[in-house]
Amino acid sequence: MSVELETSEGVDESEKKNFGASEKENHTRMADLSELLKEGTKEAHDRAENTQFVKDFLKGNIRKELFKLATTALYFTYSALEEEMERNKDHPAFAPLYFPTELHRKEALTKDMEYFFGENWEEQVQCSEAAQKYVERIHYVGQNEPELLVAHAYTRYMGDLSGGQVLKKVAQRALKLPSTGEGTQFYKFENVDNAQQFKQFYRARMNALDLNLKTKEKIVEEANKAFEYNMQIFDELDQAGSLLAKETLEDGLPVHDGKGDVRKCPYYTAKQDGGALEGSSCPFRTALAVLSKPSLQLILATGVALVAGLLAWYYM
Repeated sequence: MSVELETSEGVDESEKKNFGASEKENHTRMADLSELLKEGTKEAHDRAENTQFVKDFLKGNIRKELFKLATTALYFTYSALEEEMERNKDHPAFAPLYFPTELHRKEALTKDMEYFFGENWEEQVQCSEAAQKYVERIHYVGQNEPELLVAHAYTRYMGDLSGGQVLKKVAQRALKLPSTGEGTQFYKFENVDNAQQFKQFYRARMNALDLNLKTKEKIVEEANKAFEYNMQIFDELDQAGSLLAKETLEDGLPVHDGKGDVRKCPYYTAKQDGGALEGSSCPFRTALAVLSKPSLQLILATGVALVAGLLAWYYM
């Protein structure tokens, strides 16, 4: 009897140890930054994924001039992100995620800008108000809280390696872009042989960062902010689209050419009604100039390239 009791007690102790080890392993897994990010941004991802312009884009409802504006916004966003990543490439909270050869997009976006706008493209484009706020946030993070750069890098690059590849094919087909890649260099990662394996490697590197739980939670919060900055850009596009639909005339919509009194710009008028600061420029004058009778559906599709990364969260 004593032997049986001892054996029973031994099994109980073993079970306790196994349960304790399992509980610890589960806690560790749930504390992984990649898991925290996936769960912590699920709601924001859902909202972004179900916007009308994303659905329209996937149906091929896009115009080249609008796609050019989206590419412009991406150029300014990635220029800021990669500038701050370069600044913090030796910071212990970010250094393990520094992969300029494999991931950086500014050079590819420059090629796309040259394809769409010509050699003097820098003289023709400007950053919209909403995109500028996103850019400013990235610079603030890079200069003051570099550990939060993880949120912006992960949100963008991991998505670009996933959902962005779907959008590339849609854009090439709908816009009749060359199959050789002109105009869609942004989506081409020449130095990543296997996107799925690289994403797994990247997440492992991220999970190995020496960060406490509080910092990880701040990174999740920052990732949600990144989603919100993108949504603000979409709201900006929605306003422009609604205005264009409202003020389209039989002979075309009068537009502001970027010179003279900016108050003649219909976008400016709408913003003034909403309390915008006097002197705001019209970030959509290029679109207005080229579209005589645009539909709201097509305008909404303008910013879809910005959510290439957002579409991928469920597939990572």
